[in-house]
Amino acid sequence: MLVDSHCHLDYFTEAEIEDIVARAREAGVGRMVSIGTRVGQAVQVKALAERFPDVWGTVGVHPHNAGEPEGMPTTAEIVALADHPRVIGIGECGLDYFYDKSPREAQQEGFRRHIRAARQTGLPVCIHARQADEDILSILREETAAGGAFPFLLHCFSSGAELARGALAMGGYLSFSGILTFPKSPEIRAIAAEAPADRILIETDSPYLAPVPLRGKRCEPGYVAHTAKVLAETRGLGIAEAEALTTTNFLRLFPKAA
Repeated sequence: MLVDSHCHLDYFTEAEIEDIVARAREAGVGRMVSIGTRVGQAVQVKALAERFPDVWGTVGVHPHNAGEPEGMPTTAEIVALADHPRVIGIGECGLDYFYDKSPREAQQEGFRRHIRAARQTGLPVCIHARQADEDILSILREETAAGGAFPFLLHCFSSGAELARGALAMGGYLSFSGILTFPKSPEIRAIAAEAPADRILIETDSPYLAPVPLRGKRCEPGYVAHTAKVLAETRGLGIAEAEALTTTNFLRLFPKAA
């Protein structure tokens, strides 16, 4: 079984959803996690997870949206949003200094609130990190020192080796998207090859980042099979081994989805 540990099913139209989920199943995808990006959007995420038995959800506010008028929820509000049988994680949250769509102070405060919600609920926090490696690592270390360890996943990993090493040292997981398949991603493949076998997941981040050989097309969960193939090649595994490995890791990190 394959797992798409990070996708955005609510970004597709209602007319498309049934076919997209069906194609994912045909590709061997047995679990899909539709990710939260805004407070108001949590309703759609939960509805999708209730509708399809192989779809689960997370709740949170993307760093792009951290400074929007809707406002960043408090830690208690995030915890309340996550109180649902089909919600298995907190986020997507984190820092994005590439687009800087929200003030960095708002992103950082939001990130900390999500971490604290993850600690209170016991659910893993799904982290977006783009050109903010130093601050991501600093906040992870500070929050761990202040309140203890918490489960977390650096999704769509495209950062440097230092962040990977630091996150892994704290017990974190890394998830690889279609970026792993891109010709200009040898550094990411090197990190995927060297990471502990029990800490790696795969995802699509669909509708973004379609993997080779579908790059340029709109991505969907079934395409995670192509990333699994490259991960297998990168680590010297058979495809079935890579599928089993990443699925086992997913279920360990997200036990509610078991």
